Amino acid sequence: MLGSVSTLPQQPQRSPFSGHMVVCGDDALAQRLAVELRYVYGERVTLLLPPGRDPRRPELPLTQRGRATTLFGRMSAAMNRNLGNGANAGSDGDTGAGVEAVRILEAAEPSDEAFEEAGVDTAAALALVYDDDERNIRAALTARRLNPRVRLVIRLYNRKLGQYLETLLDQAAAVAVPGLDPTALDTSTTVLSDADTAAPALAATALTGSSKVVQAEGLLLRAVERTPPRQGEVADPGLCTLALLSSTTHDPAGAEGSDSSGAEGPQLLPDQQSVAAATGRGTVVLEAIREAAPDGPAPRMGGRSAPLSQIFSRRLRRSVLGVAAAVLGLAVASTLTTGEDPLHAVYLTLLDLFAMGDPAIEDSAARQVIQLLSGVAGLMLLPLLVAGVLEAFGSLRTASSLRRPPRGLSGHVVLLGLGKIGTRVLVRLRELNIPVVCVEDDPAARGIPVARRLQVPVVLGDVTQEGVLEAAKVQRSRALLALTSSDTTNLEATLYARSVKPDLQVALRLFDDEFATAVYRTLRTAHPQALTRSRSVSHLAAPSFAVAMMGRQILGAIPVERKVMLFAAIKVAGHPQLEGRTVEQAFRAGAWRVLALDATPPEDRHPDLTTAGPESSDRPSGLIWDLHPGYVLRAEDRVVIAATRRGLAELLRRRGSLTHR
Repeated sequence: MLGSVSTLPQQPQRSPFSGHMVVCGDDALAQRLAVELRYVYGERVTLLLPPGRDPRRPELPLTQRGRATTLFGRMSAAMNRNLGNGANAGSDGDTGAGVEAVRILEAAEPSDEAFEEAGVDTAAALALVYDDDERNIRAALTARRLNPRVRLVIRLYNRKLGQYLETLLDQAAAVAVPGLDPTALDTSTTVLSDADTAAPALAATALTGSSKVVQAEGLLLRAVERTPPRQGEVADPGLCTLALLSSTTHDPAGAEGSDSSGAEGPQLLPDQQSVAAATGRGTVVLEAIREAAPDGPAPRMGGRSAPLSQIFSRRLRRSVLGVAAAVLGLAVASTLTTGEDPLHAVYLTLLDLFAMGDPAIEDSAARQVIQLLSGVAGLMLLPLLVAGVLEAFGSLRTASSLRRPPRGLSGHVVLLGLGKIGTRVLVRLRELNIPVVCVEDDPAARGIPVARRLQVPVVLGDVTQEGVLEAAKVQRSRALLALTSSDTTNLEATLYARSVKPDLQVALRLFDDEFATAVYRTLRTAHPQALTRSRSVSHLAAPSFAVAMMGRQILGAIPVERKVMLFAAIKVAGHPQLEGRTVEQAFRAGAWRVLALDATPPEDRHPDLTTAGPESSDRPSGLIWDLHPGYVLRAEDRVVIAATRRGLAELLRRRGSLTHR
């Protein structure tokens, strides 16, 4: 039976597999990655988990191994439903292979002994997806020593450290195995971040119809969700139609489709006939593929203002302007009443202001009154100077403290949680110039310095306590993103926000699929006019890690309702589905589609490579996206494709792996 899991060995033993995949982790990503490799790519998998309970979910009686087994059971049942009642079960001639396909082990640390028991020395790939960067680095160094040929996929939040580590481990592999194939060396170490992978999709849930951007390896791919055309209108197809949305997706009360939604659910990579026949359905259209611009700093919430705005508060600056206006007014009054030169009048006023002048006993009454008023202004100047010194002292108070939400703020996004995921989503939203107010109960959270640097308003407090969401002005916001690590906290905050603003658009981060489905249906029923979405970070990130373990690093992924579409750059050589076929023949509806060509030098290109047009001279060098349908793909070509998880699994499937279609 598909999806069965072997029992935990009573005594340590070597893995019975060779060329298998090993996944080590301590949270949902490890379990979903094992599911992806087993049920999408048909690989033999050993899953190494720490013993005991999940510290983030202490209310569950299940151990790590028990939760993994439950997840595999759900996936097995879903696969059997999709494949039919035994229609393809055992199609690989290995009916009992599923019993040994997923082997679950428990170890407190990824030590030499644990790696030996998991069979890392004979494994084809190893994924290290612990939530702790330091543990992943230690495990990667150990694994590279035990097996220089193993393909490493490492989860790191620190991007710069990840680049250094990738170079170091590649060099170690090259030294340990002289003459290693350059292609294998290029994919021997891949460092990924689940936060970076999931952040664009989570940010996009706050914007109905917003662009879905994939940016990696110097490429930028932008897809846009478009509403159904009106009667008599023809929708702009863009470069190509990537997906048809569910028939009810633009109805707030409609359901998001998934793999089990049937014909009414979303269709990925449809053919032209399907697009033409699907009247009244929204689409996801690819608008552009181009070279990505260099990363720039995220915009600040403060807008355009003088550099002093980062040092002195607005109230203090206004007070200074008020004192300056008073001095100017007193100087003008002195000139008009005494007939003195304006510069001399200003000089006398400043002397009076700083209490440096002699009493005007023998002067006129007007001069005496002005001197008294100047003295009063001088009294106001003293506390102003003290306040300025206090604000500028040390690390500059305004630049280091958290901003409060402006009084008239509206149309913003309320972001709950500034952990790893929330921080990346915050940066993404600010790159899109979307106003944000963050809510976090931990003053030392990872995202607090980022919010301070971007001058994003932050409300410190427990989001489940009354008054916290009101302080974030949720009643005037456009959307709520609940991205804390606790499902119950996200749900409670969402329910309270809906009680304050019933039509609020919300997106929740939830781990458990069944719980997410129940929450989604209940919120949709209770608030039919409000848009509700639920997202799982591990579900969004697992495909990227799985493809990297197969030897290809995908460019990115975008969610299409509850499905995921992948973008990858692959070499045509070795893929009979692509090599020797035209671009039109290589397209397989619902599986993959060639989008662009990473072009060879111009003198080696085929003359009919692209369609002719006046805009051809404006194309980015090295990237050709408007391929002629009749262009024949050659073995040396490298193409950018859009693919479903199943389609990409078929393209990348290794010999000897289990094939469960």
